[in-house]
Amino acid sequence: MPIDTSLLDHFAIVLVHPKFPENIGAAARIAWNMGITRLIVVRETMPDHETMAKMATHKAAHLIENLEIHAHLKDALATFNIVVGTTARRGRQRILEKTPRDVVEELMPQIASNQIAFIFGPENCGLTNDELKYCQMTSAIPTADFSSLNLAQAVAIHCYELHYGLIHAQKDMKPVPQYASSFELEGMYTHIEDALLRINFLQEKSHVYWMNNIRQFLGRIHLSSKETNIIRGICRQFLWHQSSVTEKSSKEGNTT
Repeated sequence: MPIDTSLLDHFAIVLVHPKFPENIGAAARIAWNMGITRLIVVRETMPDHETMAKMATHKAAHLIENLEIHAHLKDALATFNIVVGTTARRGRQRILEKTPRDVVEELMPQIASNQIAFIFGPENCGLTNDELKYCQMTSAIPTADFSSLNLAQAVAIHCYELHYGLIHAQKDMKPVPQYASSFELEGMYTHIEDALLRINFLQEKSHVYWMNNIRQFLGRIHLSSKETNIIRGICRQFLWHQSSVTEKSSKEGNTT
């Protein structure tokens, strides 16, 4: 079945705080080999251009020229509807990992209507829990006893699975609607957090735990922009009502 290469434009590779410019260049070369044209780096400063370009080779040099640099992961992900985190570490607060092939298979019906980011952590430690909170899915590459892979190797495996998945995608696959962007979701989570803090639902010791669970629950639902706005509207009205009640009680207390 011929590949609709335009679908690959819906994907981006996001490298979070990579330490070595060589790995950025190698990731660019791999992405271009598999038809992916968007590479984003989350880093305070621009990595050494010459070193990146040398590893990318002249065929993928344009990815280095058009490299997107963001200081913060939140800003880098703002326009994406689906975020997939790659990790080899497991933890009780982490989303259940799937293999890259399983992740791509699940993504197939969602590609046409959504922008999708695959994020990769630093070479020495991978993504943190705070970075993984932006993800709706996580991918872990099955290995033998030694689970550590080079950053460029991990990018290569995921890019290959994306390319492979598009080749073998079902013709009768039913597309899904566009989901809310990461920017819209983060705004919604801020309002939810403010509302839950107002009623003392979020305690100091369990604050992160409950917010992570709420993120995972709502992330599985795949909310639309309209639905996130409804939830934000409810939270805003709740916060306004609470403020009004508090102000009224304060005034009544001062008059007695």
